[in-house]
Amino acid sequence: MLKVRTPKNGKVKRELEKRAPKLVETGKKTLILHGTKTSGVLNEVLTEIYHLKKESAVKYSRRNEGIKPFENGGDSSLEFFSLKTDCSIIVYGSHSKKRPDNLVIARTYDHHIYDLIEVGIENFKSMHSFTYDKKLSPRVGSKPFITFIGEGFENVEELKHFKEVLLDMFRGEVVENINLAGLDRVYVCTAISPNKVFITHCALRMKKSGSVVPRMELVEVGPSMDLVVRRHRLPSDGLRKEAMKTAKDQAKKKEKNVSQDAIHGKIGRIYIPDQKVGDVALPDKSKGVKRERREAKMKNRDDVPASKKPKEDSEKPKEDSE
Repeated sequence: MLKVRTPKNGKVKRELEKRAPKLVETGKKTLILHGTKTSGVLNEVLTEIYHLKKESAVKYSRRNEGIKPFENGGDSSLEFFSLKTDCSIIVYGSHSKKRPDNLVIARTYDHHIYDLIEVGIENFKSMHSFTYDKKLSPRVGSKPFITFIGEGFENVEELKHFKEVLLDMFRGEVVENINLAGLDRVYVCTAISPNKVFITHCALRMKKSGSVVPRMELVEVGPSMDLVVRRHRLPSDGLRKEAMKTAKDQAKKKEKNVSQDAIHGKIGRIYIPDQKVGDVALPDKSKGVKRERREAKMKNRDDVPASKKPKEDSEKPKEDSE
């Protein structure tokens, strides 16, 4: 049997708790890797993807050999890096004569490869090639809109899979409520053909519309590129079923003597034991105690019998006889 090792200090314990499964998962981190050979265009693409996801991305600049995701055993290195960095999405770039400017996006489940999609980059334009007012630059870490245009995302199997991967990579942490004032960017994904998608990054500009709702305009800030789907690998049915399992929320512990009312809201009932006042020692600190004692002492003095009263001199002084 394998020996279970427990953390020896608080720092390691806290790090393991962050990586442990949760009922509500945090945003997925992205790992960016370079292959044995890359082109200048591919290096720019990987760098700009890292800048778009700077707060939730890890980038390795060293070149990695022996990574062949679509071959048997060729994805073991990706699983190792996923476990090491605790990243759920891996973007791997490589360049060859057969597949130039090649980008492989992999998703993992429990640090094992879940699915893969391979795309080629065409007509790439970097952020620096766009001119716009720098005040419109999206803030780092802001929540983006993601829009998908075209019937291919609903009808073509490859594009349906690509849509899921893009959503996981760019949407960040899933939240229930969001402040509309903080929405300042949008990713526009357009299906040009059954295997090609045009992606561009735009900033949102709010203008007066004569009503409460402002008029929104899109300002292209880059990057933009065409992505041609070359290969993809879907997960097996068993792995998909296991990954889609959701943990049931723990049942709330019943609160005793607490009820809910439609008008008053939360109502509590308090039980007070019987108070035995006769057995309670009362403090003798009342203001009239001294006066009462004094009056009682005077009353007792008046009730004393005459025989016990102190004698008074009843004899009068004799008058001098003449």
